[in-house]
Amino acid sequence: MKRIKLGDALVEKGLITQEQLQEALAKGKMTGKRVGAILVEMSLVTEQEIVRVLAEQLNVPQIDLSHYLIEPTTVKLIPEHVARRHQLIPINKVGNKLTVAMVDPLNILAIDDVALMTGLIVKPVIVTSKDLNQALDEAYGDASKADSLMDEIGDIGDSGDIEEELSGELGENDAPIIKLVNLVISQAVGKGVSDIHIEPFEKELRVRYRLDGVLSVDVKPPKKAQAAITSRLKIMADLDISEKRLPQDGRIKIKVLSKTIDLRVSTLPCTWGEKIVMRILDQSSLKVDLGTLGFEPVTYERFKVGIAHPYGIVLITGPTGSGKTTTLYSALASLNKPSTNIMTAEDPVEYQLPGINQVQCRADIGLTFAAALRSFLRQDPDIIMVGEIRDFETAEIAIKASMTGHLVLSTLHTNDAPGTIGRLLNMGIEPFMITSAIILIQAQRLVRVICKDCKTEYRGGREIRENFGITEQLLAHIDLKQVDANNFRLYKGAGCDTCGGSGYKGRIGVYEVMIMTENQKTLILRGGSVSDITTLARKEGMLTLRESAIRKSLVGVTTVDEVIRVTSGGH
Repeated sequence: MKRIKLGDALVEKGLITQEQLQEALAKGKMTGKRVGAILVEMSLVTEQEIVRVLAEQLNVPQIDLSHYLIEPTTVKLIPEHVARRHQLIPINKVGNKLTVAMVDPLNILAIDDVALMTGLIVKPVIVTSKDLNQALDEAYGDASKADSLMDEIGDIGDSGDIEEELSGELGENDAPIIKLVNLVISQAVGKGVSDIHIEPFEKELRVRYRLDGVLSVDVKPPKKAQAAITSRLKIMADLDISEKRLPQDGRIKIKVLSKTIDLRVSTLPCTWGEKIVMRILDQSSLKVDLGTLGFEPVTYERFKVGIAHPYGIVLITGPTGSGKTTTLYSALASLNKPSTNIMTAEDPVEYQLPGINQVQCRADIGLTFAAALRSFLRQDPDIIMVGEIRDFETAEIAIKASMTGHLVLSTLHTNDAPGTIGRLLNMGIEPFMITSAIILIQAQRLVRVICKDCKTEYRGGREIRENFGITEQLLAHIDLKQVDANNFRLYKGAGCDTCGGSGYKGRIGVYEVMIMTENQKTLILRGGSVSDITTLARKEGMLTLRESAIRKSLVGVTTVDEVIRVTSGGH
């Protein structure tokens, strides 16, 4: 496209008339201002319209900075005074390329300055000056805030001094430790992090964030601040700050970025002090819609049929952080009707669900899962959800409840769906009770989703075909008959601004749903092994976790690396 002057482009687009342009040009000669700024002052066009036209004319991407969370390490590549002078901000670094948001992407001097200063190839994108100035305030504010807090902490003295300060009556802004803790939490919420880990070692203290299931180091506060940070978080979570030898659990409820956030806090005594892990529970981010969780079509139908039963047990299995709670809540949301009495026993209650009676279990006062279940049976329930089956007593009561006309949903920690049978037998549950009560067992994991903005495809080679066992039989089993076993495509993320260079954005579930059929019941009663149960389940249409993940890689949802990371090699 041939480039023309901004004013002529605005006339060509019909945003202003030729007369209005001439008037603006005349004012520009008198004031020395740019024609674009004058047209905005005259209320003839908006800044967004000018940026849109410029982006089209210059063939430079236009972005909305409100959608970007800029890493403090990226911000530090360019000093604040340089960024403000040239009206730009670095937003992402991938390899030797630095993406820089600019009000004027034609400012070659500014681009050369940044390239010389950073030693990187500069890739400009265009933004409005209003968005840029707001981003500059926020980004350099946070970066300088973190640095100044570290400096303040360094000047206070040893950790004992800080801890003594915090144990007294302090205002919210009176101690740098309080500000640092608030900054760590607010940055985590802004990034969409699921967990914050604060870990003490011999010579350092580090903070790690878990984003999309993967941990990475964020900041390393001074070691001398360790006791103070621990004390501050214990005070916030209403824990005993003097108890350092035993694990403790608590909760923090705070308002961050205009959202009310619950933090589930766990402390654990380690060699060099107490490790603290905070699980972020954001009510606004909870998606309770079964259709969006990532079920394969056949698996989704099997699960829906299972939870539609009037009585029996549905078990969700998987490790911590595999999305079991979200699946349970989504199932309850789909079953929640005014005509149905739903009761849950949870430890802790992670999210509040309207119309459902939720009970917070507390083992320290005797309100265990088993005790809550006994009380539920006197409350005329239709559907019962038990947060977790941890012992024989809870399992036995849940099974008996399911055999007396109640639908029971719960979770169990096992590696796969067939392995759940062995786990229940080891708990002491009789085989006839298992076969009478269980409707279905679902195992699940979470895989990272390929970023849509930088998704690329490539051909799958012989090594992948052999490692994954991709044959015509497997493709038929996972309902992908249209894919050629000898010539198939795979996908990955190249890394871009949207995903912060990782190639991934968000997570989705992979599922293994085993229906308790008559054949399965017979096999279990005869003492069949877990391997026999798995073989029969696959014959009857079950997709294993591995097969579910392979299917997602072949349809372009996730990558081969994620399949290998999250699932085991067998079928």
